[in-house]
Amino acid sequence: MSVFVDDMRAPFGRMVMCHMTADSTTELLAMANRIGVARRWLQRGGTEWEHFDICLSKRALAVKAGAVETTAVAEARKRIARRAERSAGGKR
Repeated sequence: MSVFVDDMRAPFGRMVMCHMTADSTTELLAMANRIGVARRWLQRGGTEWEHFDICLSKRALAVKAGAVETTAVAEARKRIARRAERSAGGKR
């Protein structure tokens, strides 16, 4: 299981943001706690699109703490595959 930070660079005020995701909610929240990101910033909680938008300084902290660097495209493909697996499992 892992935490991931993508290569998105979205301006938000004076900051530049990226996404932080994980294989599980527990891991995602543990990393958020570790790098000082408030849990209230969790987006789409409980879905395959669950993530935090984090600034690049927090991204650097996450990488230092063991997060895996990835691309936004790779993360989107992973989430789409996860949704397809859930749908297939629910139809049986």
